[in-house]
Amino acid sequence: MGFAGKVWRLLIGIKDALSLLFLLLFFSALFAVLAMRPSPGAVREGALLLSLDGSVVEEVAPIDPLNVLLSSAVPTRQYAARDLVRAIDEAAGDKRIKVIALDLSTFLGGGQVHMQAIGAALDRFKAAGKPVLAYAVAYADDSMMLAAHASEVWIDPMGGAAITGPGGERLYYAGLLERLGVNAHVFKVGAYKSAVEPYTSSEMSPEARENYEQLYGALWQEWQANVRQARPQANIARATGDVAGWLAASNDDLARAAVAAGLADRIGTQVEWGERVAEIAGEDRWDDTPGAFAHTAFDAWLAATEPTKTGDAIGVITIAGEISDGQAGPGAAGAERITRLLDDALDDDLKALVVRVDSPGGTVTGSEAIRRAILRHKTKGIPIVVSMGNMAASGGYWVATPADRIFAEPETLTGSIGIYGVLPTFESLLNDIGVTSDGVKTTPLSGQPDLLGGLTPEAAAVLQATVNSGYERFLGLVASSRKVSRERADDLGQGRVWDGGTARQLGLVDQFGDLDAALAYAAQRAGLEEGRWHAVFLGSQEDAYGSLLRRIMRDGSEAPGDMFAFFARRQSDLVTRAVADLRGLLEVRGAQARCLECPAGAAASPVRVGASHPGYRLLELLLH
Repeated sequence: MGFAGKVWRLLIGIKDALSLLFLLLFFSALFAVLAMRPSPGAVREGALLLSLDGSVVEEVAPIDPLNVLLSSAVPTRQYAARDLVRAIDEAAGDKRIKVIALDLSTFLGGGQVHMQAIGAALDRFKAAGKPVLAYAVAYADDSMMLAAHASEVWIDPMGGAAITGPGGERLYYAGLLERLGVNAHVFKVGAYKSAVEPYTSSEMSPEARENYEQLYGALWQEWQANVRQARPQANIARATGDVAGWLAASNDDLARAAVAAGLADRIGTQVEWGERVAEIAGEDRWDDTPGAFAHTAFDAWLAATEPTKTGDAIGVITIAGEISDGQAGPGAAGAERITRLLDDALDDDLKALVVRVDSPGGTVTGSEAIRRAILRHKTKGIPIVVSMGNMAASGGYWVATPADRIFAEPETLTGSIGIYGVLPTFESLLNDIGVTSDGVKTTPLSGQPDLLGGLTPEAAAVLQATVNSGYERFLGLVASSRKVSRERADDLGQGRVWDGGTARQLGLVDQFGDLDAALAYAAQRAGLEEGRWHAVFLGSQEDAYGSLLRRIMRDGSEAPGDMFAFFARRQSDLVTRAVADLRGLLEVRGAQARCLECPAGAAASPVRVGASHPGYRLLELLLH
């Protein structure tokens, strides 16, 4: 038996070793497949096909293959705005590309600054004597802003256009929290810091309404000006005024109504649009699918047009998404990750640093950590320039204060100079079900904060003092950076959000300009000649898994939707915002320099609440 047992154990060991070997070989082969990049050889003469089946962002978030495979959910595609702009500009000067085919059937939108930048690139493409043909089933604000720059705008016979403009309803939870017995303790500074109002009120305050009206009004004017300039025949007033009358004039045919209002040029199916593109680009010799045309896909084109890097380096650090204290990102601004990237670059021979900010802010501690890391570069004597994207508000403005010069766009949302914190307690809820708390304390702060028994006045005083001191610190940074008095900084602060145009008039930003303008200014300040420098994006790396995972799971991707699908997505966005609001209440993450007042489309990603959190079961009750 002893000999047989030894043989058996040997066989088990061999089996385990072979299993491990096969697993290693499997995962090695899987990694090799996943790491495949689009081949530059896939570039073909014809059209550049921009089938935007996702959203446009400042920084693409990586895909976690394990989470995708476990959830069986198709990851939503993200496109970096600067990649789209570069692809379009490269195509303008390449003889192989005759036309851009802009398919917006499943486009999910993006920030207004990004739409403006891509639209300007499309204008440059047309200026090179090449047409842009756009197609969609349903056009909304973002897709219309891009399509307006096309030479021909096609709309599906089953589709239409709905221009909603910025704004909408916001949910308020004070009545719900009172009914549930949840006490939301709010600590804030700033009359306009309305981020906490949903937890304390049942309606919008006069200060918040004033701020929203000014902000949304400015964004709406900028949107209309951009579309009218690109497409003078567009009758926006007709499509947004008497909507019922506009539709009735076309017998409620939404596609015909869009053409009548000058929002579209031609009504046709995707096949008919493809046949029109083929008249310019040529037919696809390898694909006999109806509507096929010779084209180069976006990924292959981008891989084939890698920019050359000559001359001195200018570093670009991207702060995109909600600022937190940890490793989050790319696509989210984890301060620990960003500061590490900045510190690693201290040994590089960077001639200047451009800080690209597209963030509503976040934690005060994370914002300050990033600011200090930027200052370590400033002590080297190199120029520091900030380029603001869709937003650089609250903590996003905090990290901009070390700049020698701040660039923004008229559509940029900035300011929101204020601090707040929210801490829920559940003593009323527990009392209602017969649960009380008691104990022995040595000081008024013993056991505080007590989420189950409530806050003592002393604990509340400490928390409010934390917010007050944070606000004073914020004002000091703004006053020093903008060279104004503390009183003037306070006037500009109070948590109020400004559009880029107003912010420039108030001196919160220095001049209008995109990332390229900020880079050019940084190069000039560094004494670098034109053509003798290049940008280095710190921490940028290709997602080796994303494109293949999307191809593998493509069958589950979202198909083009009509107007019902468009409004259903907006309703889903509202539900997502409500979930994020409730989770934001239940997850305590310290004092916040964060702009929750900014438009919902630019809101930070929802936070996660662990099962160990005291309010987790309440959240489940509310959501389910």
